[in-house]
Amino acid sequence: MNALARQLALSVKRKPSIRTERRNIVFRSPHDYRRCLRQLSAAGVRPIKKIDSLRMICCHADRGDDWKSLSAHPRVSLVERDHKVRAHGLQEASVYAASTQQSTFVKSRVPWNINRVKAPRIWPAAAFGNGVKVAILDTGIARHPDLDIAGGVNTITGKSYADDNGHGTHVAGIAAATGRGRIYGVAPKVKLYAVKVLDASGSGFVSDIVEGIEWCLARGVRIMNMSFGLGGDSPLLRKAIQQARRRGAVIVASAGNFGASFPLIEAPARYPETIAVAATTRSNRAASFSSRGNGISLSAPGVSIYSTWLNGTYRRESGTSMSAPHVTGAAALLRAIRPKLTATEVGIRLRKSALRIPGGKKAVGSGLLQIEAAAHSL
Repeated sequence: MNALARQLALSVKRKPSIRTERRNIVFRSPHDYRRCLRQLSAAGVRPIKKIDSLRMICCHADRGDDWKSLSAHPRVSLVERDHKVRAHGLQEASVYAASTQQSTFVKSRVPWNINRVKAPRIWPAAAFGNGVKVAILDTGIARHPDLDIAGGVNTITGKSYADDNGHGTHVAGIAAATGRGRIYGVAPKVKLYAVKVLDASGSGFVSDIVEGIEWCLARGVRIMNMSFGLGGDSPLLRKAIQQARRRGAVIVASAGNFGASFPLIEAPARYPETIAVAATTRSNRAASFSSRGNGISLSAPGVSIYSTWLNGTYRRESGTSMSAPHVTGAAALLRAIRPKLTATEVGIRLRKSALRIPGGKKAVGSGLLQIEAAAHSL
């Protein structure tokens, strides 16, 4: 066993306990990565997960070990605690059964927020986003009359990607509700993928998110919605997002729900490779809860948004989580019109075409999403 592999084998634990935590290690070379995997296996250690393209191993480690010497090793790129992220939703109480007041909603299946961002006006030209692959990295997506799910993955347990929280289903409806039930989303005919990286409580580990990104890239999914945030930083998450961006992915992220009290938007929204989205009200003003700070790209409706929920129902939710999928759907519509549009070009066109509204760059970015104007600039 070489020195690096021996050092790692001595640092990790075979099983989790109250004394352990998850840690991620990224190697500089594929050779060292593969050799350490072999040595861990020989020592009876099965990693929590491994990601070949990033040369990353996630393992259990004693909380008391600082791993400074391992971090400083010249053949190790980074070592970090497997941070947890949280969904950016603010739950409301009202849940609406699919059969309640059905006739009223059939007459107005395009919610105000979808009209506000001017999505329906380009549906014919964009074929409703037909065939464009979009992934919702979230709590999963539940079966619903208004959603077509093309497939998915659960990177937490490897089992069902069905939603056991509701957040992911709500986000998915804003981006892609089909209109067959009660509502249309921004891009009703995209190929929608459920990437379950958050658990029933709406939280998840960075390593699960990174695995979800890799799953998308391997299947040609190049538009991803991330309606969650991390207050601290994760070099591993940044590395994964940078790699996805280099491979053509548009990554849309919610800014966070800390209002003006904490002048910093959360990761991954604050990474320049993402499109960071803030929340606006029905009166086109920055929502009081929407995080402020440098790096916000633009804004979209995020207050009392009506969308799909668990058990075939519908619900109103608020949060920058609700704002982000408007932009995700917009990216899908633009790529339906111009498939070879790069991620950089998508971001530029969305920002340049945004409606200027009060609040300033740190609150609303370039302004309110306007999809029709963005499409006309193609």
